[in-house]
Amino acid sequence: MTQPTTAPTMVPTTATPPQGLDALEARVRQDLVWLDLPAKNWLPTTEVDGEAVLPVAVIGGGMGGMAASAALRFLGVEAPIFDRAPAGFEGPWATTARMETLRSPKTLTGPALGKPALTFRAWFESQFGTEEWDALDKIPRLQWMDYLRWYRKVLALDVRNEHTLLAVHPRADGVVQLDLRTPEGARTVLARHVVLATGRDGLGGPWVPPISEKLPRSVWAHSSDEMDYATLAGKRVGVVGAGASAMDSAATALESGAASVDLLIRRTDIPRVNKGKGAGSPGLTHGHQSLSDEWKWKIRHYINVQQVPPPRGSTLRVSRHENARFNLGTSILDLEWVNDEIRVTTNKGVFKLDFLIFSTGFRIDWSQRPEFAALAPFARSWKDRFTHPAGEDDQELADSPDLGPAFELQEKTPGACPGLSRVHVFSYPAALSQGTISGDIPAVSVGAQRIAQGIASTLYAEDIDWHFGNLQTFEEPEVFGDEWTPAAPPVQEEVPS
Repeated sequence: MTQPTTAPTMVPTTATPPQGLDALEARVRQDLVWLDLPAKNWLPTTEVDGEAVLPVAVIGGGMGGMAASAALRFLGVEAPIFDRAPAGFEGPWATTARMETLRSPKTLTGPALGKPALTFRAWFESQFGTEEWDALDKIPRLQWMDYLRWYRKVLALDVRNEHTLLAVHPRADGVVQLDLRTPEGARTVLARHVVLATGRDGLGGPWVPPISEKLPRSVWAHSSDEMDYATLAGKRVGVVGAGASAMDSAATALESGAASVDLLIRRTDIPRVNKGKGAGSPGLTHGHQSLSDEWKWKIRHYINVQQVPPPRGSTLRVSRHENARFNLGTSILDLEWVNDEIRVTTNKGVFKLDFLIFSTGFRIDWSQRPEFAALAPFARSWKDRFTHPAGEDDQELADSPDLGPAFELQEKTPGACPGLSRVHVFSYPAALSQGTISGDIPAVSVGAQRIAQGIASTLYAEDIDWHFGNLQTFEEPEVFGDEWTPAAPPVQEEVPS
């Protein structure tokens, strides 16, 4: 098979001065008018016991949740977002993320849903011009958050902040009940479908090795924890791991005045190649869903085993500090808290530290999410129905939810949890079933449009009797009968006898 040819080099455009956000917002409005978006509401009003039922409720107001809500709204489906964070602090970007810039190429279109004026590039160039865009290397993290805030504003998305999800209850009467804690107190919301856009740890949370229990909780953190790194000033800090979050945590500690940072890296070398980047293409984005189970597992397992290297910039951000040490091939054998210090026993000796940061990733673990207690016992995972090939053990993949075509949860035992399929997982754990189209910038628009189209199709099928009734009673005439004059009948000629 021949290798694909490379794309032609694009000719640089003429420098354009900034036009301002007002002009861009006017362009967005005009584009939507030209595209006749959003579509008009086409759903019946639904109530249960006198209480209004939303067509869709989205849990999570980060990038994925907003993209899913916008895609549904473009299709004429109301989909308000419920997020626990204060307005403008949804997702990790302005809270727990510590990288200086995004890792994705600046040219990726992210949640723009195929609309050029909704891209980060349009937002950036409208304020700073094309010369600044050409000079930009990677997108600054907080600037990305500013863009997402603008995305919410320009699309007038219905985001209800400081709404914490307490429980999700699929019901047999065709709705899902959401129990929420809000600024006004406890509230129950009913929706026909629920989208869980809950991020990287969407069905679980941070994972730390069990040995961490030997230490007081006050002297260690996971890299995803919200904490003030200024408290590490003057301290000896250890960071477990060598991925992107490890480098970000180490660099932040060093920049906050840590006396030293020891990276404790089990591997004898740091991965060099991002295999996931090499796999990315429209073919995989659109084709993963239709692959055989064996191929889905093989691809995702290979990427997991190879691991994702930390970005070069993030690594240099650490190594430029003389008090940073990269301890390769270092496995932790024991942890002790002795005389107000952490003693980390490794195969390379004992490290004496004041604080330890575990950059050890996340696990799919329903037990960490009490709000999903009504779903967990019934949701089918891949390990419930797929036997992976020998030598390809992978806990993350085994625990991944086995999702349907619209990202819906499926029952382990049919009939055991009526309504479970009304809950859709639009977060990282969907990757094995659907591909990486629900949690990362490169293909989030594809995922948002896929889940929106799937839910819209399901809603239409559920209401087909109502829609057919509307079809039968539709009486808007196209013509009125006065557009023509009936011809006179032809003159009949007498036939000679």
